[in-house]
Amino acid sequence: MVEIEDRWLSIHEICTHLGVSSDTVYKWINKHGMPAHRMGRLWKFKKDDVDEWVRKGGASQTSGEHDGKE
Repeated sequence: MVEIEDRWLSIHEICTHLGVSSDTVYKWINKHGMPAHRMGRLWKFKKDDVDEWVRKGGASQTSGEHDGKE
């Protein structure tokens, strides 16, 4: 099966890719600037954008109290 490399991923797919719950992803979107795009009621993700965000430390912020901004 040939998979399209640069397609938009659903919340379920990005959760599976990252190994986290949907609650965690929603928190990261709202409090930590996780790259996501809202399409109507759905959130969609580009895997490469999310991977880069993780590599830059976006997911390492575990507390909603400190977002690194002054």
